[in-house]
Amino acid sequence: MTQNIYDTPEFFQGYSQLARSVHGLDGAPEWPALRALVPNLQGRSVVDLGCGFGWFCRWAQEQGAADVLGLDVSDNMLTRARATTHGAAIRYQRMDLEQLQLAPRSIDLAYSALTLHYLERLPALFATVHQALKPGGRFVFSVEHPIYTAPARPGFVLDSDGQRIWPLNHYALRGPRRTDWLAKGVIKQHRTIGDYVNVLIRAGFTIAHLDEWAPTPAQLAAQPALAEEQDRPMMLLMAAAR
Repeated sequence: MTQNIYDTPEFFQGYSQLARSVHGLDGAPEWPALRALVPNLQGRSVVDLGCGFGWFCRWAQEQGAADVLGLDVSDNMLTRARATTHGAAIRYQRMDLEQLQLAPRSIDLAYSALTLHYLERLPALFATVHQALKPGGRFVFSVEHPIYTAPARPGFVLDSDGQRIWPLNHYALRGPRRTDWLAKGVIKQHRTIGDYVNVLIRAGFTIAHLDEWAPTPAQLAAQPALAEEQDRPMMLLMAAAR
């Protein structure tokens, strides 16, 4: 099962104080670039993989989506999402995305923001998403850039037995990394940009867009603290079509 770090009190408290948790999509500097990859949602069916507080689900409903399914492994996240959501178009369900199940050809858009780098079995998930999309459907997601998960900041890699750990910064060596972010012992899965692209291709997707996101000049002027994000890409944004 995916590590459920979001139900850890220390982590959840810290995460709840982030700008993107307080202000939603408008608090995420990458949102304008990610939003540009999302197709017209009027009358469409949408699934949000790792929906968190439900910000994207509510936005999709505002855009006219007919049906929005928000999935998350965290009870804390889903409780907050349900408490702040109104409207019959949105449903929330607890699900470990490592065990994702979706009906074939039932979805127009699969969306995921900063979730997939926690998952170990990405090929199985991408295959499930592909078969769940209707012909012409789109898969849009963001992940922490591999330069971060390598990691660019101090972290650890797990040995094959899952017990021994040691510091590591090798980009080419894939696998789990243990980092201390908001809480100790957060595990993220490091893979390269090529890995994301090739897993999509093997699942049958056509790559529509790839963006190594960095703040725009306008964002830098409004938020000078984002200047450090020019040193290396902060996130990888991708769109793929069935």
